[in-house]
Amino acid sequence: MKIAILSRNPKLYSTTRLVEAATARGHEVRVLDVLRCYMNITSYNPSIHYRGEALTGFDAVIPRIGASVTFYGTAVLRQFEMMNVYPLNESVAISRSRDKLRSIQLLARKGIGLPVTGFAHNPDDIADLIAQVGGAPLVIKLLQGTQGIGVVLAETHNAAESVIQAFMGLNANIMIQEFIKEADGSDIRCFVVGDKVVAAMKRQGAPGEFRSNLHRGGTATLVRLSPEERSTAVRAAKIMGLNVCGVDMLRSNHGSVVMEVNSSPGLRGIEDVCGKDIAGMMIEFIECRLKSLQTAKQDSSGQTPTRTRTRGKG
Repeated sequence: MKIAILSRNPKLYSTTRLVEAATARGHEVRVLDVLRCYMNITSYNPSIHYRGEALTGFDAVIPRIGASVTFYGTAVLRQFEMMNVYPLNESVAISRSRDKLRSIQLLARKGIGLPVTGFAHNPDDIADLIAQVGGAPLVIKLLQGTQGIGVVLAETHNAAESVIQAFMGLNANIMIQEFIKEADGSDIRCFVVGDKVVAAMKRQGAPGEFRSNLHRGGTATLVRLSPEERSTAVRAAKIMGLNVCGVDMLRSNHGSVVMEVNSSPGLRGIEDVCGKDIAGMMIEFIECRLKSLQTAKQDSSGQTPTRTRTRGKG
């Protein structure tokens, strides 16, 4: 196969691991800075160009699109989809998961366990908004935040009102959630590939830090999931429409609740902790899916199966 990886930095651990895994399985790989791609949008011959060259002959594309470039990144990915290149995660699924409010609404609609959540832009009664999620302490989030940025723990009612008023002054949409004290600054990252959880780790925040992100000094250890947690993670991925994702949960007194579904989860922490070749599993998933799609196409056309165009093994 010929695989494109959309990544702004080819030296990132996740990107290099995907290149290594694909190359080891005999595939041709090219890393593309998504912001340097430009497109010719036509009805009959859509194309993508990169550094003066038309990108052609790709079988699959792996999007590693950062939150800050979601709009343009998904536009490039849609163009690959228009060119019949198989996406590991579809553009619509990435956009859906990146919208924190929309993703929570979709998960709630399907009965996934969630923390009690409120949403507002310019509420007339801040006290009523705070009361809806059980009062302080509570967590206040900006929808655009990533890696724990834009997330504030308000420990008292007055502090919560002050933070909400400050965010209102920025003309920002505000999400507030109940604070799961019993989680004690930890969460569970479930790594989903296809229809199963292939690895999981517990992330523990640094002392005095309620956010468990590894980028903020958190640590990670192996964790054993319950059958219910595995089922919830897979269901959350399917609701988002993602083939590969990280599903983050907190263990609360009323069961595990989903905090976020990450369409571009990092590989370093999960591979280091679990000792598994997650990158290889992602490449293998693409191989199996393309083979399945090719077989289905041949069956529907009634043609004698022929060898799929590949470069190397695949």
